[in-house]
Amino acid sequence: MGVAFGAAFPAIKAGLADAPPLLFAALRYDLAALLLLAYAAFVLGDWRPRRRADWLAVLAGGVLFFGSSGFLYLGQQYTTAGVSAIIYSLGPILTVVFAWVLLPAERLSRRALVGVLVGLAGVALVVRPTPEALFSDGFRGKLLVLVAITGVTLGSIAIRKSGSHMPAATTTGLSLALGGVVLHAGSLLSGEPQAVRLTPTFVGSYLYLAVVATTMAFVAYFSLLDRVGPHQANLVVYVVPVVATVVGWAWLGERLPAVTLAGFAVIFCGFLVVKWPELSRSARRAVLRTRSRRA
Repeated sequence: MGVAFGAAFPAIKAGLADAPPLLFAALRYDLAALLLLAYAAFVLGDWRPRRRADWLAVLAGGVLFFGSSGFLYLGQQYTTAGVSAIIYSLGPILTVVFAWVLLPAERLSRRALVGVLVGLAGVALVVRPTPEALFSDGFRGKLLVLVAITGVTLGSIAIRKSGSHMPAATTTGLSLALGGVVLHAGSLLSGEPQAVRLTPTFVGSYLYLAVVATTMAFVAYFSLLDRVGPHQANLVVYVVPVVATVVGWAWLGERLPAVTLAGFAVIFCGFLVVKWPELSRSARRAVLRTRSRRA
């Protein structure tokens, strides 16, 4: 699953040579929505919102979670797949901050605050907002990717706050459909040409993104959440930049400076500081389950 998500960043970068960014994102979500809703209808037997909370979850997912990911496509025009994936790895740390602000029951401990500050220091290493870089295309691309992960994080919290009990695949499929509409509207309003070049690279990237990196990967992620819980499942986020960097190097010839890799390491350390109590408890439970099965 980490491989599927990680390779998505180079696939986006490759496909952008043949498609406008917002249209590319919209088309990906169109196909993925059809596939996930078919799965929800025929496998789960539950594909429709029934309560107000369900509609709120779809609205949050469509506009914030998937709609804002159009900024990722815009940003990847100007930065590498590896850098984009590293910035996205800030997601779990941003979740802690926004949950503390938006959810009354959430508390921000001293440990979590230290972890957040460490994570933000890592982002500063990746983005490197020096005076000479502020007006460069590369800096603009990194900021757009940061806007994308901010929207994705807010969307995930809004879905959680909605109180919906729809199956995750159903919520995701409907959110993808709405997100596709939002991105199509953005593509039209921004004056993007409504055409793509059907090169082998684009077709391969598009099918990979829609089928593997969205439909199959999200189903696998939901299954992992059920088995190990959110804290261990979130560790997948930190496999993604490694895969994105390796695939970007092998496929696209991308290189990452040492300071960017150091920034990723600092972000990961921030995540460990924030989540260490939960990760420790999850690890102990996993060990106990393994021992009980052997007994």
